[in-house]
Amino acid sequence: MPDAPTPLRVVAVTYSPGEALDGFVESLAQATSRPVEVVLADNGSTDGAPERSAAGHPHVRLLRTGGNIGYGAAANAGLADRTEGYALIANPDVRFEPGSVDELLAVAARWPRAATVGPAIRTPDGDLYPSARDLPSLSTGAGHALLGWVWPANPWTARYRRERESPRERTAGWLSGSCFLVDLAAFHSVGGFDPGYFMYFEDVDLAERLGRRGWLHVYAPSAVVVHEGGHATRREPHRMQRVHHTSALRYLSGQYPRRRHAPLRVLLRAGLGGRMLVSYVSGRVAAGARFQRGADELRPARKG
Repeated sequence: MPDAPTPLRVVAVTYSPGEALDGFVESLAQATSRPVEVVLADNGSTDGAPERSAAGHPHVRLLRTGGNIGYGAAANAGLADRTEGYALIANPDVRFEPGSVDELLAVAARWPRAATVGPAIRTPDGDLYPSARDLPSLSTGAGHALLGWVWPANPWTARYRRERESPRERTAGWLSGSCFLVDLAAFHSVGGFDPGYFMYFEDVDLAERLGRRGWLHVYAPSAVVVHEGGHATRREPHRMQRVHHTSALRYLSGQYPRRRHAPLRVLLRAGLGGRMLVSYVSGRVAAGARFQRGADELRPARKG
C-alpha cells in the first residue's frame, strides 16, 4: 500500500480568538482533501477557545508560546519543526471556502518558484480585500498613508494595492499574511518572519527578503477565503495604531539604512508619528482607505 500523505501543517496564531476559531477549524474539512494538522501557536489566550478546540479535535494541537510574543514570532514557532513541503499560515478568524486549500496547492504546483501563494480574501460583507499588493515604495507609501483615508481612489493607493486590475492569477510584491500557503524551504532559507515586527508589516518584510533571493509571490483568486478581521484593533485600538505605525517605520527605514539617508529617516519618523497621533482622534484616518471593488468583481482569470 502507498504511504499515507504527510498532513499539511496549518498554523494559526491565537490570542483569545473566541468563537471564530470554531469556524476556522471546521471549514478546513471542506477546503482540502489532504489530511491536516492544525497548530494553534497561542500567545496567551484567556478565553479558553484554543484549549477547547485542541480538546475537541484530534488533528488540532495547542502550542503555547509563553506570552504575547507577536504574530511573526509565534508563526515561526509553529513551523520550527517543519522544513520541507508546504504549510498554510492563516489568522484564526478566517473561514475557508470549499476546495480553497487544494486550489492553493494546485497553483503552487504551477509556479515552482513561488514562496507564497495567497487566495482571494473577502470580508463578511462580500467585499474583495486588496491582499496582493506591490511592495511599498517611498512615493506610493507616502501617498497612500497621507491621502488614502480622505481620497480612497487616489492614484498612489490604487497603484500600491493594484485595485484597478481584474482579479487574475499573477505575481505580487507581497501577499497578506492573514492567509497564505508557504514553501517551507524558502521560508526557512531567510529565517522566517522577522520577530522584530510585533504585528503588521512582518508579511511585507518576509516577501521583500524572499524576493531578493529570486522567490515569487503568487495571487490565486481561484481560491477564496472569508476573513473577519479587526479583532485586535477593536480590543486595543490605540495600541494597534501605535504598533502599525511603528512597524511601518521599521520597514521603510530599513529600506534606507545608510548614513546619507538619516534625514529621510527623521522625516519618516515625524510623518508617521504625526499620522499616528491623528489616528487616535480620527476614526477615518485610523480606518485608512476604503476598498474600491465589490464581490461581484471576483471573477478570477487563470494564468495563461
